[in-house]
Amino acid sequence: MLDVAKSLPEDPNELRQFTTLLLAEVKSQAVLIEKLRHQLAGHRNHRFGSSSESIEQLQLALETSEIAVAKMTAKLRLPDEEPKDKPKRRPIPDHIPRMEVELTTGDDGCAQCGGALRRLGEDVTEELEYVPGRFIVNRIVRPRFACSGCEAFTQAALPSRPIERGRPGPGLLAHVLVNKYADHLPLYRQSDIFERDGIDIDRSTLADWVGKSTALLEPLADAIGRHVLASQAIFVDDTPVKMLAPGTGKTATARLWAYGRDERPWG
Repeated sequence: MLDVAKSLPEDPNELRQFTTLLLAEVKSQAVLIEKLRHQLAGHRNHRFGSSSESIEQLQLALETSEIAVAKMTAKLRLPDEEPKDKPKRRPIPDHIPRMEVELTTGDDGCAQCGGALRRLGEDVTEELEYVPGRFIVNRIVRPRFACSGCEAFTQAALPSRPIERGRPGPGLLAHVLVNKYADHLPLYRQSDIFERDGIDIDRSTLADWVGKSTALLEPLADAIGRHVLASQAIFVDDTPVKMLAPGTGKTATARLWAYGRDERPWG
């Protein structure tokens, strides 16, 4: 985040021009997503049915574009724009077990005047979490207290979360990321798997989580990259792969470059 801030122009006119170009890039990504969305809807109505290979390719291309947009939005701290057709957030089903955690400030008396505190109510934040093999819901309860002497209010702060204003816990995000990148399980298939447990999470929502998670993990990836490249001996592997090229009807050749550092003695 700091590197991005330092690279921004200081001149107001240049900053406005940079913002205009940035919004144009975001808009172009949104147009691409909408285009792919319509293509996907058309293929679903096609005579080949929903299990055809072409639909799976479109699903993969669509989630890749949505992840890129979410990552850009998170890195540059752009406001989230809710598309008109974005699925509405559904309540977490009641059958998912709740793990209640109550957070208090730990104060016995008012910090302002020392008077006794009386409980007025509470704020409850539900966070969908995943532990190996099952879903749970963390109910984060934060009681509100008021001083009986000076009427000052006090309440524990909500802990920092991987995605602000989002409901996924860190364990669930890790589960989705490992499924996608380590086990090669596309997001639309994960959405179907979650649905078997009664959890309705749309693929586009998962794509938004992945994009924002990759932006959050980018400083760690950069640090690992600097550590590897600082070695006196670097192992490199070049792997060509076929990449979807939406709109062309063809595939392009992409290249994956993997770098490794191992300074242990031979053998």
